[in-house]
Amino acid sequence: MFCGRPAASMMSTKAFTLVSAVERELLMGDKERVNIECVECCGRNLYVGTSDGFICHFLLEEKTLPAGTATFTATKQLHKHLGFKKPVSELRAASALNRLLVLCDNSITLVNMLSLEPVPSGARIKGAVALALNENPVSGDPFCVEVCIISVKRRTIQVFMVYEDRVQIVREVSTPEQPLAVAVDGHFLCLALTTQYIILNYNTGASQDLFPYCSEEKHPIVKRIGRQEFLLAGPGGLGMFATVAGISQRAPVHWSENVIGAAICFPYVIALDQEFITVHSMLDQQQKQTLPFKEGQILQDFEGRVIVATSKGVYILVPLPLEKQIQDLLASRRVEEALVLAKGARRNIPKEKFQVMYRRILQQAGFIQFAQLQFLEAKELFRSGQLDVRELISLYPFLLPTCSSFTRSHPPLHEYADLNQLTQGDQEKMAKCKRFLMSYLNEVRSTEIANGYKEDIDTALLKLYAEADHDSLLDLLVTENSCLLTDSAAWLEKHKKYFALGLLYHYNNQDAAAVQLWVDIVNGDIQDSTRADLYEYIVDFLTYSSNQALVWKYADWVLQKSEEVGVQVFTKRPLDEQQEDSFNPDDILRCLQKYPKALIKYLEHLVIDRRLQKEEYHTHLAVLYLETVLQHKPSASSKGTEVTETQAKLRRLLQKSDLYRVHFLMEKVQGAGLPMESAILHGKLEEHGKALHILVHELRDFSGAQDYCLWRSEGKDPPYRQQLFHTLLAMYLSPSPSTPELTVAAVDLLNQHAREFDAAQVLQLLPGTWSVQLLCPFLAGAVRDSIHTRRTTQVALGLAKSENLIYKYDKMKLKGSSVRLSDKKLCQMCQNPFREPVFVRYPNGGLVHTHCAASRHTNPSSPSPGTRT
Repeated sequence: MFCGRPAASMMSTKAFTLVSAVERELLMGDKERVNIECVECCGRNLYVGTSDGFICHFLLEEKTLPAGTATFTATKQLHKHLGFKKPVSELRAASALNRLLVLCDNSITLVNMLSLEPVPSGARIKGAVALALNENPVSGDPFCVEVCIISVKRRTIQVFMVYEDRVQIVREVSTPEQPLAVAVDGHFLCLALTTQYIILNYNTGASQDLFPYCSEEKHPIVKRIGRQEFLLAGPGGLGMFATVAGISQRAPVHWSENVIGAAICFPYVIALDQEFITVHSMLDQQQKQTLPFKEGQILQDFEGRVIVATSKGVYILVPLPLEKQIQDLLASRRVEEALVLAKGARRNIPKEKFQVMYRRILQQAGFIQFAQLQFLEAKELFRSGQLDVRELISLYPFLLPTCSSFTRSHPPLHEYADLNQLTQGDQEKMAKCKRFLMSYLNEVRSTEIANGYKEDIDTALLKLYAEADHDSLLDLLVTENSCLLTDSAAWLEKHKKYFALGLLYHYNNQDAAAVQLWVDIVNGDIQDSTRADLYEYIVDFLTYSSNQALVWKYADWVLQKSEEVGVQVFTKRPLDEQQEDSFNPDDILRCLQKYPKALIKYLEHLVIDRRLQKEEYHTHLAVLYLETVLQHKPSASSKGTEVTETQAKLRRLLQKSDLYRVHFLMEKVQGAGLPMESAILHGKLEEHGKALHILVHELRDFSGAQDYCLWRSEGKDPPYRQQLFHTLLAMYLSPSPSTPELTVAAVDLLNQHAREFDAAQVLQLLPGTWSVQLLCPFLAGAVRDSIHTRRTTQVALGLAKSENLIYKYDKMKLKGSSVRLSDKKLCQMCQNPFREPVFVRYPNGGLVHTHCAASRHTNPSSPSPGTRT
């Protein structure tokens, strides 16, 4: 009966084991010529129909061996001869009726399932060639079954209702050709005719052709496999799926050309030919298993139990548990097949149990792909399977924190102790695995996957970044993270990442340790080239630090390195902190006494940037500017630019500030060879003559003299400005010392600032020798201003007269109306009569006592009859 077969070209899966259920001796004894014709199984009851007209009833008992395999023991309960000399063609159990439908000699007999006795009424269906039960009945009556038969009449199908002791025909349907096989679902019949398969709705008569086949060449197979879906033996050795709509929702399976039977045990399609039993998956249509089985004649499934029989014995195909099959596939590294099988198992497993199982399978598959360096596939499987990412981290030695309480899943998700074993020491593979983990941890650290163990993830990520000298190490430490200080600090120190270690200290509120570490790097005590501008970084860090003690501790160090840069810890502090004056400027000034450049920078910050109105700051800054100018004054040209810039700052401060001590600075400037500064200071003291004398006669700076007049008259009234310009003009025109240069300066002054002079006074001062053409711009401007002033005055006068006329008109209107007053007239405020002809009248005509009107103005809350006139 069993024989060998060449191995299939594809990898096999052990989905079923074949075990014996009924041995030949138990079934037939010593009857050599008796054969098995049909079988039926309902629960533990197994029925066998024989070629000599007997029905045998067996009781099956299933036992599970320690190895996990199942065995069956059949106990014969009864055997019964039907009284026919013909073989029993088909058996169908109707457990709801406790009846067994027996087809023998073209007649269907109803017998008791236990006693095998025919029903007393003798009810039977005659003229039947084949039968099928409707497992999706349309009647809704629980006390009957619907049976469809192929009638002995040519091209006829009949539908019956079968009860406990009677049968009733309900429909007779004609077919285009002679039917050879039938299956039924609701109102739909799936028929194998002589040359084709069709779907026929016996309620409406509508039919749908499926595909042709030749009944003379092969045995037709029509099997219902689910609601409104059938399995058919198609041409070319294909197992075709078809729905009642005439379409196929699954790809066909490739089986033998000589298939004689088919069965379904989800998710597998099982086929029987003369030598083998083949198992195909309905999920991916691949052949999964081949079992040698000679002389097979019957293959049927009964409520998930698959029975196969020869003419002499009955066997059961016992499915291995799906979980066992999936684990076997995973063990063989057949990930895709395992996942397809796992998805297909959803319908047979409770939802919660399936979800737990499926997640674990996804995780296992992820580790298999990971071990094969298929990182994209592994990542997707890990995420879909909601892997505790610590399972992955634990493969990498020393990455999990020492305080982590994590233990690996049991049973384990993979077979590897660590990454060394997985990569077999291959450094290139190990590097790829580490790069993958870096990428994966970076993706999941901000998702729900990380909830509960962010510390483990971030610490592991920090260690990977540090070991790989990755740029993202600093990004991790300057953003929100959960790196454990102890583990991370030791690891960073081990890999000489001292700047990053400082960032870690800072994140954990240990700024003093962070700054000291960075200072050691700048001083060269330890080596770390992460930042070439680390000194500037420290200055910036201290600038924004709210820890005053820390700033004071390192203030001298940053200033010693660079006064100009170091002073920024005081000058660039946050604006809100400056407004709160958390650092006392006087304390800072005392600190900066040893650093002159820094001192000037800080005073500039106080005076110019913060605009503090404090005399001592302004005076101090001016003195420092002055000292710098004097210090460099003797130099030739080596630092001429710096002196010029400082001198410009000094002049700008002397001009714009009104807070410094003028007399104090005047004493320092006198005799120092700084005439421009002296002129500015004289101007501050309102000594304009002295100031202009310096500008005109000492410096010969005529444009500077004009600028001086504009500067000192800024914001003052016109007479003040005019007086200042007349003073300058008088100085230009003074008889001694008079030079052509001064004459030109006077002409330019008049022509450029004509509006600032009283033309009448100027004409009296000018020498008679000057020509009109020389002063043409001045005279034209003077005449224009005079005409403009006269016209403006005339317009103002006209407007004033018009306004006065309007007031006079209003007054006349008010005087033109009479007011009648009698002792019966009442005051509108106090409602008392008038006793004397004195009153106040309002524009609305209301009259009130004078004292009432006065009291209203002193008490605004009192009632008012209107606006007083």
